Amino acid sequence: MKIKYEFIKKDKDTEARIGRLITNHGICDTPMFMPVGTCATVKTLSPEEVKEVGSGVILSNTYHLWLRPGADIVEKAGGLHSFMHYDGPILTDSGGFQVFSLAKNKKKDITEEGVHFKSHIDGQKLFLTPELSIEIQNKLDSDIAMSFDECPPASASYDYLKNSIERTLRWASRGKKAHKNAKQSLFGIVQGGAYQDLRKYSAIETVKLSFDGYSIGGVANDGESKEDMYAAIDYSIPYLPKDKPRYLMGVGEPIDILEGIQRGIDMFDCVLPTRIARHGNAFTEYGKINIRNLKYKEDFTPLSLHCDCYTCKHYTKSYIRHLIVASESFGARLLSIHNIRFLIRLTEDARDAILEDRFLSFKEDFLNHYMKKDNTNL
Repeated sequence: MKIKYEFIKKDKDTEARIGRLITNHGICDTPMFMPVGTCATVKTLSPEEVKEVGSGVILSNTYHLWLRPGADIVEKAGGLHSFMHYDGPILTDSGGFQVFSLAKNKKKDITEEGVHFKSHIDGQKLFLTPELSIEIQNKLDSDIAMSFDECPPASASYDYLKNSIERTLRWASRGKKAHKNAKQSLFGIVQGGAYQDLRKYSAIETVKLSFDGYSIGGVANDGESKEDMYAAIDYSIPYLPKDKPRYLMGVGEPIDILEGIQRGIDMFDCVLPTRIARHGNAFTEYGKINIRNLKYKEDFTPLSLHCDCYTCKHYTKSYIRHLIVASESFGARLLSIHNIRFLIRLTEDARDAILEDRFLSFKEDFLNHYMKKDNTNL
């Protein structure tokens, strides 16, 4: 079956809402944070560990899996769920963002048919079209596939963005026609930078194509301000259906997640929790910390006294610091478990707050701790 979205409750003071996403591989409550498994694995973690931190939907990347091991290999393995041994829902992105961000030397030729570019791995010449992106995702057999879109930089001009939106709409229509996997849902993507009229136009025209869900793209580009990100959400949300899921792509900072929830976003994803873990950083309720700091050498307390993750139940800052300083991979693994659980728990707590009509006070309380500059708890 295609996914189904069930609306449960809206917060009385904001656009924050609770819902339920029903998929072929499980039911997930929203708002939710989705861990990213770019190459069919959430870095350093087993599928069982990912499930243990409370994950519902996880992401995999069309571009990377197209290059390695190849969509045909995954299809022969029985699809992505079987290939990576994850029995929960999976969303695959279209590969568009990677084409525009990872292409060798960032050189690409955007045509009406698709994008010519060079592989970031070996410089091989590649050509990705909306039809091919959908074909790859059909073979990967994820629960949710994404339309292939152009991802303009934050610095793009108004005129460029306007033309880009028109192209993305044509690509979305072509991709929808090419979509052949009856069990797989397909989301459309709204673009338009920080321009109110372009966001409105993109949202209205994308909704006309009738997708199973809608995402707001172009909000995690380098050089974009927080204000522009929030404006892009504000300009898009009013024109998206209330009975379908709304997904903010590539966003994983706790503050941004709360701002998105307040505006009516249901789904978030980002590589941030595992990326910063590999550099020795951890989310805490008092802000991010760098575990390499000398003051943690004899700190025999957990990363957070309030966290229920495996890492905080069993290991201290001192031990994790030792692992990171010694370049032991177990350290990055422990921090990844904690960081992903932190963001998932944040959305769980947000759901509780929405249910009790206290989202604004919950958000304010969180930010008062998280943003406090002179916090001695760090």
